[in-house]
Amino acid sequence: MNKMKNKASCPALFLAAPASGQGKTTITSAIARYFTSQGKVVRVFKTGPDYLDPQILAQASNGHVEQLDMWMAGENYCQQKLYEAALEADLILVEGAMGLFDGEPSSADLAARFNIPVAIVMDVKGMAQTAAAVAIGLANFRDDYSCYGLIANNCSSERHAQLIREALGDKLPLLACLKKDPEVALPERHLGLVQASEVYDELEEKFTLGCEWLQDGVTRADSASPLLTLPASVDFYPSEIEEVEPLLVGKTIAVAKDVAFSFIYQANTRLLEAMGATLTYFSPLKDTQLPEADALWLPGGYPELYAAQLAENTQLQTQIAAFYQAGKPVLAECGGFLYCLNELVDLDNQHHKMLGLLNGQGSMSGKRGCQGMQKALLPEGEIHGHAHHRSRAIMEIDAMGYGQRQRHPAPGEAIYRDKKLTASYLHLFFPSNPRLIADLFTGQLQVEDKEKLLAWENYQSASVQTEATQTQSLGG
Repeated sequence: MNKMKNKASCPALFLAAPASGQGKTTITSAIARYFTSQGKVVRVFKTGPDYLDPQILAQASNGHVEQLDMWMAGENYCQQKLYEAALEADLILVEGAMGLFDGEPSSADLAARFNIPVAIVMDVKGMAQTAAAVAIGLANFRDDYSCYGLIANNCSSERHAQLIREALGDKLPLLACLKKDPEVALPERHLGLVQASEVYDELEEKFTLGCEWLQDGVTRADSASPLLTLPASVDFYPSEIEEVEPLLVGKTIAVAKDVAFSFIYQANTRLLEAMGATLTYFSPLKDTQLPEADALWLPGGYPELYAAQLAENTQLQTQIAAFYQAGKPVLAECGGFLYCLNELVDLDNQHHKMLGLLNGQGSMSGKRGCQGMQKALLPEGEIHGHAHHRSRAIMEIDAMGYGQRQRHPAPGEAIYRDKKLTASYLHLFFPSNPRLIADLFTGQLQVEDKEKLLAWENYQSASVQTEATQTQSLGG
């Protein structure tokens, strides 16, 4: 393939920060809506495993938002998705995760790999010249990426802006000085942002105000600020990735989807459809009839907020239990895993009867929890994913195995299997192993059975052994 001939060029900007909580999502969504309102096609990506931010960003940009993470998804996958976006977009925005250099790989690694300039978003409350020093330090900490400038968030006054501007001098552009404005801030709850579907109209108002807030912030920073003009184009190239095989042709997968179960990567559903599967969605909160299907997917979400309503829907619970007893494939992730247990104890310490497919109890654990990248190690092979939860599962059955943490030797999340149900706190990123996903949803090992089972047996022999009754409290 002649890469130069097949390259796609598109303006691109990477929004990163020195830490979490600096306002990246609010600012990224405001930029996306500003250019979208100008008639531009804006494609937004989110770094790392995140479900809630992409919902906000998708509404702001009127387009789908995907995750970019070179560990979870793979470098070739990220390269291909950026290339595909460049073919159709007028602007590509990438929102980073945590601090600029946090994680392996970090936001800086991703920006450097694909030559996307970085705009530093920083909450400057309580500092002035120091904000400039930190921003200049971030911009020059490494020499393998370029820094577009500083977006100073929570900049209280004209004098505050002047002090930062003077301290930056000609070392780094000041792109915007944004006032603190509660009307623009995005709503939150215990695991992060509220789901976009719950506050659609409120978000529309915030996006409108956000555009005005952004324009005012640019004016306060520098009349020559380039933030509201398209940045320079970046060249993106197609990657050499394997074609998706039609391993799920003729299969129908029922997918739980409502406000209780909404942690679904668009990349996952698009992969299933590319493999030939028909997806049919249902609501465990409202529907009393389980759709006709060959397999069932119970994704993560907020079942603890709707536990009473889930418990009341006994008709659907009976149908899901019959589906499981019939030996049909079921994948349950995080919130879906909790739904499979005997009961769930909510935030008010109320007990609610769940599906009872696995002998255990789920309960909320307050603010502390577990998060981080992990591999799921299964008889079918290994697949990348992550954990993020603030609950614990007290199980009365043995785990089939454990996830493998990306950067820590301790065992990861417990993985359970009974009949053809696979359940865990782990959220799986399907494109990291499409063939394994096909195996899960068909309930059989399709290829390389001996090699996969041998690898599994080797892992099992070296894994941590547990007692019949174990307590899992690694996250929520």
